[in-house]
Amino acid sequence: MEALVASLTVFVLALFVGFEVITKVPPTLHTPLMSGSNAISGITIIGAILSAGAQHTTLSAVLGVLAVVLATINVVGGFLVTNRMLQMFKPSGRQVK
Repeated sequence: MEALVASLTVFVLALFVGFEVITKVPPTLHTPLMSGSNAISGITIIGAILSAGAQHTTLSAVLGVLAVVLATINVVGGFLVTNRMLQMFKPSGRQVK
């Protein structure tokens, strides 16, 4: 029971710290932050796969699969946003003289 309380405490503190960090980022830095978020979500996917595969309990397997799905959505969405942003900065086909 103590391990569960400790884990929940760390989780809630991480939520608060993450929220505070993200809300303080100016809009011009959101795209670089998205790239960092993609890297972190990649690590989350690895951890979620390990958690789901360990199958200590049914709950840990279900939460692991849910974490894999949500982190994958985050990574794909991040890559789509980053790709769209990069397309905006590509030079157009016409030449300026």
